[in-house]
Amino acid sequence: SSSSGDEALRDKRARILSRGLPKQKPIEGVKQVVVVASGKGGVGKSTTAVNIALALAANDSAKEVGLLDADIYGPSIPKMMNLKGNPELTPKNLMRPLKNYGISCMSMGFLIEETAPVVWRGLMVMSAVEKLLRQVDWGQLDYLVIDMPPGTGDVQLSVSQNIPIAGAVIVSTPQDVALLDAHKGAEMFRKVHVPVLGLVQNMSVFQCPKCKHETHIFGTDGVKDLAKTLGLDILGDVPLHVNIRETCDSGQPVVVSQPQSDAAKAYLKIAMEILRRLPVPPA
Repeated sequence: SSSSGDEALRDKRARILSRGLPKQKPIEGVKQVVVVASGKGGVGKSTTAVNIALALAANDSAKEVGLLDADIYGPSIPKMMNLKGNPELTPKNLMRPLKNYGISCMSMGFLIEETAPVVWRGLMVMSAVEKLLRQVDWGQLDYLVIDMPPGTGDVQLSVSQNIPIAGAVIVSTPQDVALLDAHKGAEMFRKVHVPVLGLVQNMSVFQCPKCKHETHIFGTDGVKDLAKTLGLDILGDVPLHVNIRETCDSGQPVVVSQPQSDAAKAYLKIAMEILRRLPVPPA
């Protein structure tokens, strides 16, 4: 009958698809991977990833934290973490991460000139991501934070399917256009069975430094409304503050350079919320 024929075709397609998916393999020495993602560029995702990595380390000095910049076309971690130079190679031909503020970092930005554009097609990008994931000697890390490129394309799928991810954090501003893309980002992770730990509402409010009047430049509580729609938690609000931008631009992120500031406390709270939601790592 036609229905049994359709079923056989579906089974065959499922078998072919399952064969095509890469087997998830942990990164050697890394206990848990947290990805920081956004559907849209320009919402402060890299700044959030950097400060989350530093906040995870600040919450427990006994924990080792790494930061991987998976944005091949627009790597920003080298500048934000004040790192330059090429990684050294181990005797096994693995790249040694560069380190600052106690965080081990790897980025495409260490492998090319600062102003050189990466003019590559998809396959070359995927090969570069594979190298950044597999050909780095991370040592022993409790947490590896991956700063994902914006969007829901090849890199996001490849990372999600290649390595076990303990959880994803979605960053968005309260602006409607950003929320549409954040919604897509959260749904993508659900489709590839990556647990979404929650949302970060970035640039939530601007406070005038002179009169202290607060203005919601990008709208009010948009991310909170999206969290309700998706059945997810809000991990925290980060204000739109000039200190956050200035400190990252100067390679001295706010969590390490101004640990007592409201901005740093916001990132520390987000890190605590992430830790509460992560599964207990294997011993």
